[in-house]
Amino acid sequence: MFPQALTQFIAQQGWGEIASARPLGGGCINDARLLVTSSGPQLFLKQNRAVPADMFAREADGLRELGSVSDAPRVPQVYLHAPGFLLLEYLTSEPRNPRCWEIFGQQMAALHLHTHPQFGFDADNYIGSTPQPNPRHADGVAFFAEQRLHFQAKLAHRSRLLPSSDLQRVEKLCQRLPELIPPQPASLLHGDLWSGNIHLGPGGLACLIDPAAYYGWAEADLAMANLFGSLPSEFYAAYESLRPLTPGHRERFDLYNLYHLLNHLNLFGPGYLPQVQGILSRYL
Repeated sequence: MFPQALTQFIAQQGWGEIASARPLGGGCINDARLLVTSSGPQLFLKQNRAVPADMFAREADGLRELGSVSDAPRVPQVYLHAPGFLLLEYLTSEPRNPRCWEIFGQQMAALHLHTHPQFGFDADNYIGSTPQPNPRHADGVAFFAEQRLHFQAKLAHRSRLLPSSDLQRVEKLCQRLPELIPPQPASLLHGDLWSGNIHLGPGGLACLIDPAAYYGWAEADLAMANLFGSLPSEFYAAYESLRPLTPGHRERFDLYNLYHLLNHLNLFGPGYLPQVQGILSRYL
């Protein structure tokens, strides 16, 4: 049932054997399980033999990068990965700390204050199961236009999910980006910061899971966090106490979320087309 490399690793750590493996919900791509070891810690295991061979390695890269930033949100420690599985620290859920959102705001500000001279990442990775290209760019507008909007729009057009007229509108919108988005540094992003990837963990504090990490515009992370819900006012007050936001940032959220809506169009089908078209109409 489990890869030999996994059981050998657990034994080598002195954790004994896998005593039980309980299925966990919350994901739509992978099989997730809580492993209880006979003489060691509980572990979190993701398995999927149908995904690209490097998918879990790239997720591990992102977790390590996020985990390298002091004072940033906690992420699970990476124990082992191979084609087909990823073994992580299991972060036990605890009742929400009364200061959860305040602390999370401070931690996300610390994460976004960690910057790089260029946009992109050391390697391409994945957003969900969609490839996410990350070639280094000095220009944030060029990076977002070419590697985010154009890339997703072309995928959708090739799959006949996005009409040619809308592909042309995406291209026109990309030409307008310099006048719509103010200059911003390349901050370390979680990359897929919807509510399902904000996990209430030890101490009742928010932890980050399932990243699609890269260096990009911090506003894009905040936009994704508001795509299917919203972050509370305590979060923003704490965030801006350390990293003030540029006026008008909320009005730009739809621009950043066009990337994620195009990705959802590619992953889940035409139900997301009206939202894509609505954003294009707003800006054109």
